[in-house]
Amino acid sequence: MSTSTKTGVTVVIVPPATANGPMHVGHLSGPYLAADIAARAARARGERVVTTAGFDVHQNWVLTRAEREGVDVEKLAAGFREEIIAALDAARISYDVFLDPQSADYQRGVTTLAADLTEAGRFPMRKLTLLACADCNRTLHQSYVVGTCAWCGSEAAGGGCEGCGGYTSAENLVDPKCNRCGGAPRPFLATVPVLPMEDYREEIMEVWLRAELPDRARKIVAHYLERRLPDVPIAYPTNWGLAGTGPHEGLRLEVYAEVGLSTLHGVAQGIKPGALGLEATAEALSEVDALWHFNGIDNGFYFALFWPALYLAAGLSPDSIGGAQVNEFYTLDGEKFSTSRNHAIWANDFLTSEDVDVVRLYLAWDRPDRFASNFTLSAYREFEAYVRPLLDAAREQGSHDEVAEHPLPPVLAEAEVTRGLAALKPRGFDPALAVRAVLTGMAASAPGVEALLQILTGR
Repeated sequence: MSTSTKTGVTVVIVPPATANGPMHVGHLSGPYLAADIAARAARARGERVVTTAGFDVHQNWVLTRAEREGVDVEKLAAGFREEIIAALDAARISYDVFLDPQSADYQRGVTTLAADLTEAGRFPMRKLTLLACADCNRTLHQSYVVGTCAWCGSEAAGGGCEGCGGYTSAENLVDPKCNRCGGAPRPFLATVPVLPMEDYREEIMEVWLRAELPDRARKIVAHYLERRLPDVPIAYPTNWGLAGTGPHEGLRLEVYAEVGLSTLHGVAQGIKPGALGLEATAEALSEVDALWHFNGIDNGFYFALFWPALYLAAGLSPDSIGGAQVNEFYTLDGEKFSTSRNHAIWANDFLTSEDVDVVRLYLAWDRPDRFASNFTLSAYREFEAYVRPLLDAAREQGSHDEVAEHPLPPVLAEAEVTRGLAALKPRGFDPALAVRAVLTGMAASAPGVEALLQILTGR
C-alpha cells in the first residue's frame, strides 16, 4: 500500500442522525456508508483522516414527537441514540469523534465557539423582525412553521425545501403558519446573532469554483449568485435547542448552525484533543488539507452555502473545502422511506439477519448517488445469490474457477481493481464502480482485490 506524502488532514463529515427514530436501510445507503468507505480508502492511501459521526437532538420536531407521545424528550433522544450507535456498529461504520448533544463536553465546546464568534464580530448581534404564532406563541422556525417555498412552489417547513434544496424560514415562506396549531404569524422584534453570509461572498465563490458539487447543488448556487446571500440567525428565542451562553444567554442555537459548529468542534478535537474556543479551533483547523461533506440533496443550501460560510467565519481556509458527495432519495418498493408510516427496513434488524458484507456491497452498488434509486428485496436477493459464491471463495482463499465461467484475464482484472480503488477518492467518488471492480477482481483472483474488498465491506 502506498503512503501519502501529505501532512494535512483529510476530514470526512456525515450529517448527524436525527433522534426521531431508528436508522433504516435508506439512511445507510446515503451518506453513512459512503463516508465510511471514503474514509477507509483515504487511510489505505496513507492519508491522515478525521471522521465525525453523531446524532441530532435539537430539531424541534423531536420535542414535538416527545410531547405528542407523552414521554420525556431527553429519554426519547437517549433511547434513539443507543439504537443509532448500534446500527453504525453493526454496519461496521467507524468514526473518530462522536458528537453527542447530550454530553457536557459537547455543549460547552459548541456554545463556547458560538459565543467566541459573536465576540469576534463574525456572528454579530442584530435586531430582526421574526414571526411567532399568534395562538400558541411559539417562535416560528424549523418544524414549527410551514408554508410554500417562494422559489419552487413546494410545501416546505423552516430550514430547507425538499423540493429544491433552498433556504426556507418563516420570513421567506409564502403564507407561513404554525405547524403545531395552525395559527397565523405575528411579527415581533428580537436581538439575535446572525451569520452575514454576504460578507463571505468572495471566499464562497472561490470555494464554488473549485469544490465538487452535484448539478442540483449548482442550481442553488446559481440562484444565490444573482441575489444577496441571506443573514441567517444563529440562535432564536425559542423553547427547544442548545442553550446559548455569554452574548447568547436566553437564546437557543439554531439547529443547522449547531451542526456546523459541532462539526468544527469535533474536527478540532480529532486533531488536537482538548481544543476549546475559537482560537484553539482555528489553530487545529489550520492542519486540514481537505474537508468533504457526505449529505442528502435535501440539505443543499447548507452544504453548498451555509456551512462553508460558517467554516470560513471560524477561520478554515477556502482551499480546504473540497466539496460534497451527495445522494438523491432512496425509495423502498417505489415509495419514500418513512419512519412515521413504518415504511422502512430497519437497519438493526436487517444487519442482524443478513451478511453484512453483502449488505454493504449492495448498498454501495445501489446507492442513489447520481440519480434516485429504489430498494427491493427481490433485487437484493438476486445480488446476494450472485455475490455470495465470490465472497465464500474469497473467505476460503480458494479457487474462483467454479464461480466465474469466463473470468477477465488477470492483467485486465488487476487494472479493474486499480480503477476501483481510484474511484473511492472523494473527488469523483463512485462506490458502484468500485463494487463492480471488486466483483470482477474476485472472480479472476486479481492482485490487490482483498484490499479493495476490505474497504468496501469494512472488515
